[in-house]
Amino acid sequence: MTHRRTKLSIAIVLIVLLLLAGAIYLRKVAPPEAARLLPESDGMVYFNLRPLRAATHFDQHPVEHSPEYQHFIDATGIQFERDLDEAAFALHRMANPRGPNGSLAFSEVFIGHFDGRKLTNYLAGIGAAQEMYAGHTIYNIPSEGRTVRVVLLGYDIVAVSNTPSSEQIHSMIDRYRTAALPFSGSSLLSRYYSKLPLLSVAWGIGQIGQPLASGGAHVLGLKLPLPVDSTFLASLTWIGKIHVRVTEIAPSDGAAADTTESLQTILVLLKSMANTGEAESYDADTRAMINSITVERHRNEAVLTATIPTALLQRQLSHPQELKALPVPNGGKEP
Repeated sequence: MTHRRTKLSIAIVLIVLLLLAGAIYLRKVAPPEAARLLPESDGMVYFNLRPLRAATHFDQHPVEHSPEYQHFIDATGIQFERDLDEAAFALHRMANPRGPNGSLAFSEVFIGHFDGRKLTNYLAGIGAAQEMYAGHTIYNIPSEGRTVRVVLLGYDIVAVSNTPSSEQIHSMIDRYRTAALPFSGSSLLSRYYSKLPLLSVAWGIGQIGQPLASGGAHVLGLKLPLPVDSTFLASLTWIGKIHVRVTEIAPSDGAAADTTESLQTILVLLKSMANTGEAESYDADTRAMINSITVERHRNEAVLTATIPTALLQRQLSHPQELKALPVPNGGKEP
């Protein structure tokens, strides 16, 4: 009897360990939480700033602060280059490009180190109205003819949306309640996330849209044939160096072949400029990046890959553009 109980106990422990290992594996291969919280959209972009910060130390470089951003720092104690760990953005194409949102509206999720009390006081001070939804307070902030809606989902998660309706911010609150499910998220994420390289620290998914496709994209004077219904996947993977991968999923093998041929032609010209007559215009790191670029086709997919030297990335991030915070009326002063 004792022997039978021991075997049963061992079996139970093994089952529990297997379930835990499975849960951990699912969480590792599942989309990051910030991306899973985004609502349905036409495109999305995600950044994991932790490894980029550790590799480039961009948080240690001085940043020129606008008056609005400095006011935000003083009021909340939040400094994005230091405190922001993850950011995810959903792009919503607007039916009326002449409206207050222009051609695109955005929904955003930020994960980092926030002082909830200070941030709540700040949002309450600049908000024109508040809305309660599913136990969360949504702060409605007027900005350039639009309403920016902001909600604190948790002590380290903030959601923002400037879409014309509150549907998107409500969707993010609803998704937060099911965030523990590892494969929850929008249909765009469910369909394409598995095609991204593992351990990607930044990536984007979406279609190029009608304006770019109809006008055409030009590189070095050559036009790229970009079908409206092509979907693009772009990713940055950190494995000692930054590896870039951009995939066009074209509507047909022929469309992918046209893109591949055009990119290969442009690449020949670019490498020639970097390594011959125009070489003095490029430093060693830039030439190394250009020489690492390859373009291949796999059926209906055109795939561009490249490697960015860490030193080149560090130089780019050491001169960041002026940062802006949440919209603040009255020149950055409390109303």
